[in-house]
Amino acid sequence: MRLEGRRESENVEDRRGMSTGTRVGLGGIGGLIIAGLITLLMGGNIGDVLQQAGGMAIQNEGGQTEFTQEEQELATFAKQVFASTEDIWGDIFKRELGKQYPSPTLVLYTGSTQTACGQGQAAMGPFYCSGDQNVYLDLAFFQTMDQQLGVKGDNSSLAKAYVIAHEVGHHIEYLMGTLDQAHRRMQATNQTNANKYSVRLELMADFYAGVWAHYESKYFNSISDKDLMEAIDCAQKIGDDYLQKRSQGYASPESFTHGTSAQRMKWFKLGYQTGDVRQATTFQESDATL
Repeated sequence: MRLEGRRESENVEDRRGMSTGTRVGLGGIGGLIIAGLITLLMGGNIGDVLQQAGGMAIQNEGGQTEFTQEEQELATFAKQVFASTEDIWGDIFKRELGKQYPSPTLVLYTGSTQTACGQGQAAMGPFYCSGDQNVYLDLAFFQTMDQQLGVKGDNSSLAKAYVIAHEVGHHIEYLMGTLDQAHRRMQATNQTNANKYSVRLELMADFYAGVWAHYESKYFNSISDKDLMEAIDCAQKIGDDYLQKRSQGYASPESFTHGTSAQRMKWFKLGYQTGDVRQATTFQESDATL
């Protein structure tokens, strides 16, 4: 993915090295991230994941934090991708809704950080908190994608950009009122139905990530066919069925919270191919057509 010369977002809070009692370098917490994802996908409590993360934290001995060249390059990449989401969603909101786009803030952190949604942990992977409208990202997750999941692409790949754009997609859901409405429904029903609502939210965020990629390619000619295939490969490797089969040898559909590999690829590709936000219809689809 070609981003040379592109601006970096100013809506960034860099907390790297300032985590609450932890300092984990790139790759140091990779296995825990996967463990955390599997715990959540199997219907586990987020508290269990946070407890695991706390138990494996590496203590920061103090002093100024130094970052490797790879970490700095990834930080620059993340800021450039985030700036692109600001520009593209700003244009879409103005053109389609006649409104100004209120961008979230990208928070880069290491290991653990405080959020309006509770204590954030690298074990959770990248996440969006509607309480403070921040996207939280521990850059170690990108190396985990490479080493633990075998996701293709270098440090400036569309596969990694897709991860950021997906979390921004949850911000779009929040702005549209979809996120809060779905969360209310999830709280008022049983776990199986709540999981189904979660799947639809995640697939909608995949769709919005595809819409972003559509205009990123259209406006900047920055995405090659190889980039696109790497992003689709990433979507395939973070499907619930793929991760569960990888961890336990079989899939439990009733516990799915993010969608199957086929579903995630489908909705990302639909967003990429159409660029039409009106086709974000995951909550209108039947289980069979989702």
